Amino acid sequence: MKLLVLILAQIISISLFADYSINISISEQRLYLLSNESIIRSYPISSSDYGEGQIENSLKTPLGKHEVKTKIGTNVPKYQFFVSREHIPQEVNVIHEPFDSPDDFITTRIMWLTGLTEGFNKGGNVDSFNRYIYIHGTHEEGLIGKKASHGCIRMLNHDVLELFKIIPVKTTVNIYL
Repeated sequence: MKLLVLILAQIISISLFADYSINISISEQRLYLLSNESIIRSYPISSSDYGEGQIENSLKTPLGKHEVKTKIGTNVPKYQFFVSREHIPQEVNVIHEPFDSPDDFITTRIMWLTGLTEGFNKGGNVDSFNRYIYIHGTHEEGLIGKKASHGCIRMLNHDVLELFKIIPVKTTVNIYL
């Protein structure tokens, strides 16, 4: 019994102190969750339909090192959406076909990114946080795996729920080609 308690305590302490990081590959349209530098999850994503870039109002996905500055949506029901980061208690109609609707709903959860490289993705007109760059759910699930967003990283709603539960604020996010 004593050995079992020691083993459980060790497992709990490892999971509490795991060093999580995220790598996002634009060319693969995949998000990789790493724990202590080993891939533990892989998710399909959608980056920007407008390409990659840092400049505000470009609608492009910024590259480089970021971190999760804040997480929004704890306890929000799956498929409900946000406007200006405020929860709207209404479920969206999820589109499972590869159809680009006129809407760009942010659904289920938000992980708001901040850039870590001054002058590249932090500060001035290249600031990822001020550009409202998120990892978030989408109602256009049929477009996941293709470039379709307006700058953010979109995920399937069940995937963004899982990721949100696992990672803490300040998790490093590296977005690369």
